[in-house]
Amino acid sequence: MNIEDLDLGDVVYAAHSITNDGSMPESEEDEVLAEEGARGVIVMKGYVEEAPERSVFLVRFEDKELNLGHPIGCWSEDLKVLELVV
Repeated sequence: MNIEDLDLGDVVYAAHSITNDGSMPESEEDEVLAEEGARGVIVMKGYVEEAPERSVFLVRFEDKELNLGHPIGCWSEDLKVLELVV
C-alpha cells in the first residue's frame, strides 16, 4: 500500500524514531516524539504550499500506556503501514 493513498483514520507506524525538529513548542528540541514502530492514526492530511505534490500527515501516536499523544507532522517517509497477509 502506498502511504500517499492513506486518509484520515488510517493506522500507520513510525518508520523510525521521530524527534522534535523545534516545531513542537511543548517538547524539547531533539526529544523523541514517537519511537520506531509506534502505532498511530492519521488525523489530518495536507501538503506544503511550496511543494503541493508532497503530502504531510498529522499523526497521533500511542505512548507506552496506549494513550494517543499530540498530533505530530510527518512526511510519508516517516511512516509505514503493515501489509496483511491472507
